[in-house]
Amino acid sequence: MCASRSSRTRTASARPCAGSRRCSRRTGAEVSRPQAVILDLDGTLVDTLGDFVAVLGLTLADLGLPEVGRDFVERTIGRGGEHLVRQTLAHAGAKPGLFDHAWSLYQAHYADVNGAHATVYPGVVEGLEVLRELQLPLAVLTNKPAAPARELLKRKGLASHFRHVFGGDDFPRKKPDPLPLLKTCEALGTAPSATWMVGDSRNDAEAARGAGCPVVLMTYGYNHGEDVRAIPARAHLDRLDAISACVRA
Repeated sequence: MCASRSSRTRTASARPCAGSRRCSRRTGAEVSRPQAVILDLDGTLVDTLGDFVAVLGLTLADLGLPEVGRDFVERTIGRGGEHLVRQTLAHAGAKPGLFDHAWSLYQAHYADVNGAHATVYPGVVEGLEVLRELQLPLAVLTNKPAAPARELLKRKGLASHFRHVFGGDDFPRKKPDPLPLLKTCEALGTAPSATWMVGDSRNDAEAARGAGCPVVLMTYGYNHGEDVRAIPARAHLDRLDAISACVRA
């Protein structure tokens, strides 16, 4: 695996290393080649950390609360906006009962900022094109609310790649619960064992494990400060276009 350098430091023209795939072979009921692929959004397709930092800064300023650090935001994102706002309020020392107002402010600011400080990771467009060439149906499954998720994909020129886009408000439960993944498999019309989940965190891995989906983890995303390479997966990739060697294995 080519995990010695973060993808944040790479240029879009960099090519995946020859050893970046390290794809495992078939295990149990898993198939060696997927019939569909489900991808996470934040930390997998798009680096949205700058958006979250900006939106939280605006929200906290409106509330008269101190800013939180970028490192705190990076450790906290990934479990949905409500969780992020609750944790941020607690970290900033907010008084109890402020969540509803803060959440309303956060949503308004996010609608304005969405994508302004975000960048598509190197290798993502190329990786999506590889999967499309293989005629694999693709879906996005994120804990972000569906409307801003779809808008972000549109603003970044990625929306046309996906048959479905599901957000954290589309189902009764969010990842790491397997329900959203199972429902997305239903929408794609594929069995979980034949549907790969591509994500960047333990949330994605646990959801995939619970649903019975093989999981591929990207090494550059947001995993609450933990090294994602310590989590068992079919592959740990530094760039999405390195998935080509896995799906063709």
